[in-house]
Amino acid sequence: MLKQKRQLFEFFFMAADLVVVTAAWILAYWIRFSSELVPIDKGVPSFDHYLSMLLFIWLIWAFVFRRMGLYRPMRGVRRVRELWLLINANALAVVLLISVTYLVREKSIPFSRLVFLYFGVLATTFTTVQRSFLRFLLREMRRRGYNLRYMVIVGAGKVAGDMATRMRLHRELGIQLLGCLSKNGDEKKGPKGVPIVGSYNDLGMLLDEMNVDQVVIALPLEDNKYLPTIMEQIGDSLVDIRVVPDIYQFVTLGGEIEEFDGLPVINLRSTQLDGFNLFAKRALDLILGVLFLVILSPFLLLIAFLVKLTSRGPVFYRQERVSVDGSSFGILKFRTMRIDAEQHGPGWTTPGDSRVTPLGKFLRAWNLDELPQLLNVIRGEMSIVGPRPERPVFIREFRKRIPRYMLRHKVPAGMTGWAQVNGWRGDTSIDKRIECDLYYIENWSIFFDLKIMFLTLFRGFRDKNAY
Repeated sequence: MLKQKRQLFEFFFMAADLVVVTAAWILAYWIRFSSELVPIDKGVPSFDHYLSMLLFIWLIWAFVFRRMGLYRPMRGVRRVRELWLLINANALAVVLLISVTYLVREKSIPFSRLVFLYFGVLATTFTTVQRSFLRFLLREMRRRGYNLRYMVIVGAGKVAGDMATRMRLHRELGIQLLGCLSKNGDEKKGPKGVPIVGSYNDLGMLLDEMNVDQVVIALPLEDNKYLPTIMEQIGDSLVDIRVVPDIYQFVTLGGEIEEFDGLPVINLRSTQLDGFNLFAKRALDLILGVLFLVILSPFLLLIAFLVKLTSRGPVFYRQERVSVDGSSFGILKFRTMRIDAEQHGPGWTTPGDSRVTPLGKFLRAWNLDELPQLLNVIRGEMSIVGPRPERPVFIREFRKRIPRYMLRHKVPAGMTGWAQVNGWRGDTSIDKRIECDLYYIENWSIFFDLKIMFLTLFRGFRDKNAY
């Protein structure tokens, strides 16, 4: 029954995809040859010539979307994940379609490149809108009790309780929790008030007697020895099986499952800043760093002149800081203190600190002394967005008393960051800053970086805690 439902939904989604892709192809032809948006200098090809490509379009889109996993059940899959898959799938399908047209086209009637450009944009837009609408309808149906799936959790510990809580918070997934299985099955109520419907040894019987679609194995660490028995009871049942290991208490950053030569490996300390993402962040830093430096160069020259004019000593101040993976570098700032400010050793500035020059006080208050760090960004020692770098002498102190402090060095240090735009800068709570830094690392994206840059324009310059 479950397999038949899946096939029905797969057919429904595929049909909807092909309908909107067909509309995108026809609309792309109309925009190019009938809308007069771009002048036509080689005549208008027959619409039938383009219409004959629909069979290839249907085959390519159905094949690519299936291979990209877009027809698998997506309950619980984040919408951002599905959107990313749609963008990639449409891009790949367009490339394949262009390749096919070079094989089957008639020399006298070439296909317009603009049609493919319009089609790629329209197909991506249409499939995204269509999928979002269908997902909305399915969520509303599930909230009203239709198209439900039934789940049993094997385990009655903290992990099972957390899983039950999440199921209750996401009714739009259409998953109804029937109950939990405990080791002995003697209790009436399990974690979070979930009913206990039997013991581990009753799982096979429950699968035969109850309409169960999904089994979630959420055993406490001490009960992992029962896993072979549990899997033996499931046997060749057609239920979906998911395992939630009782190890997320040890996850200090966003954990993930990797594969090493076919062997699944759980990474307890992973970040999204790796591979292409790291390249994209570096490219954004380099482009914006050079752009900001060019735009602000007259202003920077003015500040440098004023620093030199108002106090004795160099214009710039270089200080050792720590960035990604604990690597050290020399951070650049406009000098805001007297040249003998640290003759008795490093220390925090205090209100009314006599070491700070009058101009330095103004520069610190508006964080203008940080602008030379654009050179650190261009050289790859920093990023525009990231946890603020700290001095090694203070790091040795903080890591002793602040749990997970060193994890902020899993990503490049930044000129601005999530902590700074939320007001945690200067003489404020170190714990709150670390909390914001770790949140940034766990939720990083290019869009998050751009959001922080935008917020910095309104929140990040004026620092009431600067001395």
